Amino acid sequence: MERLQHVIASYGLTSRRKAEQMIANGRVSVDGEIVQEMGLRVDPQRQTIRVDGKVVKWERRRYLMLNKPSGYITTAADERGRRTVLDLINVPERVVPVGRLDRKTSRLLLLTNDGELLYRITHPKFELEKEYEALLDGFPPPAALERLRRGITVDGVKVAAAQVRPLHNEESGTVLRIVIHEGRNRIVRRMLEQIGYPAVKLLRTRVGPLHVRGLPSGASRDLTPGELEQIRASVGLNEGATGGETSEERRARPSETGGARDGGRPASGGRPDRRRTPGSGDAFQGGRSGGGNAPRNRDRRTGGGRQEYSGKPPRKPD
Repeated sequence: MERLQHVIASYGLTSRRKAEQMIANGRVSVDGEIVQEMGLRVDPQRQTIRVDGKVVKWERRRYLMLNKPSGYITTAADERGRRTVLDLINVPERVVPVGRLDRKTSRLLLLTNDGELLYRITHPKFELEKEYEALLDGFPPPAALERLRRGITVDGVKVAAAQVRPLHNEESGTVLRIVIHEGRNRIVRRMLEQIGYPAVKLLRTRVGPLHVRGLPSGASRDLTPGELEQIRASVGLNEGATGGETSEERRARPSETGGARDGGRPASGGRPDRRRTPGSGDAFQGGRSGGGNAPRNRDRRTGGGRQEYSGKPPRKPD
């Protein structure tokens, strides 16, 4: 027996929170009777559940990882006929993207029909890390990077990076690693634009414990059981089925209480991947500066043209 809102969310119809709103609004019935009681336990195999009069049919849950190439829209359908990430997916289940990557941003994108997991990955309150690597237009001084750490206000909301680390310099600019908990569209690009060093190229390399190591650009695969267990644990879901009780709920309870193909490697202990893997696509070229001519310290700030920056290129933190 599972809670009704969990069943609706696990069928990929919506998130658990929105499922609760559906129930409260009288849009859900069980065996022909409208239910507005929260926490009602049902047996989806034996009882008939309807939402807005339509029978909820069980669908196998799918959890996919896609190495998104640049040039694809992260949406289920585009009214302008542009290519979407679903054009790269060939599975019978109706899956949707988990969060968004803009058209130019590439690399790791998850897709699923598990509404509860989707909600938890994308909501900032669960503080799941999203890691990006950005090739910047210029060489930001330490003060500019410190602004990212302290927080940038975007659309009236302050967003602070959990981690900011210069990796190396290329001829055109610094390659920066930035980790955030936010999932809003273009949030990293907008933060970088605000400090005056926009991203020339942007890759998402990690979501929580998951990365796209060894997966070619444009290819997708199912998450391994180990990867699924890790990502669920990262957002407070227990080891049981998605429709079961979450660790968050246990803490709040009174004291009585395409082409999906296997073959990818599971995430290792939830730690971020620090390697550059040939064949994963969209990697920055040029390697680390040093051992040759140092890159020119050109400061190319938005709206200010190219200016000379008198300081040294940012060094790696200890």
